[in-house]
Amino acid sequence: MTASRSPDPLHGVTLERLLTQLVEVYGWAELGRRVRIRCFQQDPSVASSLKFLRRTPWARAKVEGLYLEWLREGGVDSTL
Repeated sequence: MTASRSPDPLHGVTLERLLTQLVEVYGWAELGRRVRIRCFQQDPSVASSLKFLRRTPWARAKVEGLYLEWLREGGVDSTL
């Protein structure tokens, strides 16, 4: 029997892992330029950004969109 995979590329990817990968790829400065939210631009940290993204659906959607764009462009999700 084969295991079925979800067609959703975000399935099984935690917000923390997603954010950490984007920071590794783009760095905080570029991430703040691409997704214009203050927690990426002023004294950024993973902890403060996660707190904000979990409370702010529109910001989380933008970050998830950037992650999906990165995957489409050939980014490799090491969790898969």
